[in-house]
Amino acid sequence: MSVSQYDVIIIGGGPAGIFAALELVETGLKTLIVERGRDISGRTCPSHEKGIPCCQCKTCATISGWGGAGAFSDGKLTLSSEVGGILDEFVPKERLNKLIRYVDDVYLKFGAPPEVYGTNEDAINEISRKAVKADLRLIPSRIRHLGTGRSKAVLEAMKDYLVEKGVDITLQTQVDRILTDGQNGLCGIVTVDGQEYRAKYVVAAPGREGSKWLADEARRLGLSLAINPVDIGVRVEVPAEVMTHLTDVIYESKFVFYSQSFEDRVRTFCMCPYGEVVTENNDGLITVNGHSYGERRTGNTNFALLVSKTFTEPFKDPIQYGRYVAGLANLLSGGVIVQRLGDLQAGRRSTPERLKKSLVVPTLNEATPGDLSLVFPYRHLVALLDMLKALDVIAPGVNSRNTLIYGVEVKFYSSRFELNANLESHIDNLFAIGDGAGVTRGLMQASASGVIVGEEIKRREGVLQNGIIRKR
Repeated sequence: MSVSQYDVIIIGGGPAGIFAALELVETGLKTLIVERGRDISGRTCPSHEKGIPCCQCKTCATISGWGGAGAFSDGKLTLSSEVGGILDEFVPKERLNKLIRYVDDVYLKFGAPPEVYGTNEDAINEISRKAVKADLRLIPSRIRHLGTGRSKAVLEAMKDYLVEKGVDITLQTQVDRILTDGQNGLCGIVTVDGQEYRAKYVVAAPGREGSKWLADEARRLGLSLAINPVDIGVRVEVPAEVMTHLTDVIYESKFVFYSQSFEDRVRTFCMCPYGEVVTENNDGLITVNGHSYGERRTGNTNFALLVSKTFTEPFKDPIQYGRYVAGLANLLSGGVIVQRLGDLQAGRRSTPERLKKSLVVPTLNEATPGDLSLVFPYRHLVALLDMLKALDVIAPGVNSRNTLIYGVEVKFYSSRFELNANLESHIDNLFAIGDGAGVTRGLMQASASGVIVGEEIKRREGVLQNGIIRKR
């Protein structure tokens, strides 16, 4: 078995791994990025292109490959430290805000559009005032919208830049295990095909798709894990006109609600104005998501409603729970279920004939009409219906019988590593960042986590730039 030597090995070519590499390109440190999926130009989904059910590809091009799961997401850069992760538990809020501004500048450098939503404070205050009357809390945040097409162009530009600067990128290569060697300070990885790579630093950034693998590796290496909540819910689709007074001001309205019956936390997530509902293959599990494109529009807006649940003793596997609930939808439909809200409220399944009566034309053609009440636990279903009623106060029409509900949408935040302020594990020089490590939940904080680790490695190596070690 051959062994290749590097200074830094980064597992994962998503935003966390990319930004860690971007911080290191001028240092002279020999850096390798290992990515399980394809290059972004080769990330095509047969089901999306042909309008057919999910083909169960071994590696899902929608969520794996250069750019990570966010490459074909809506491409929202949320310019706020209030959402998108828990990095403020590791670094001071002031530093996190500076990191977000820094990351935003990098995205602009590589082609992100200049327009920012959410700057009209008077309009935002008015939305917030109306939300309070409906027991909703608005989390204001400025958003730079890339759109799915622009995301691809930005990520391609970043890859070209890294390659030009000498970073090695190995695609379609899956890591089998992480190596540690306490005697000489070196660690590394072994791929599933037996190739061994050694380095002084290993940065684990496998994304949500690799979260289970990373958790298993943490247990094997004796690292402590904390349990994150799991978010399970639906994707809601309404006529775009229902939401324009919100999306034109904020683009993505982030509302938090506590259900009246059980006080479970429900939130809106990933609002996609004029967008499309899509499917994702999470290691064989078919779930639902949403996209908005910079270059084309539909007549609908979609968004997620997610119910957060934290487990205590004796159950400690929220990912398994989320997979179980989503698996019920797969069992009943072969993939994603779509249901008219009126049918759900009336206690009956949707049929193709009933869907045709809806004013909302579904953008996900391969979804199967069915009954989501057979999928969700009672308290989850009640929380979702309570939230729709509350949203109808500020956006009349959301709680219409014509609204379409797709399920299941699950956000696997993975078990959270116990890390220090530099996002380093208990094993020296082994870092864990991004969504796969359970510390971030979106593009901006994932990118910022890469910067944190890149800066720390530079500090330890005493790498000088322009005569000084750059600090924030």
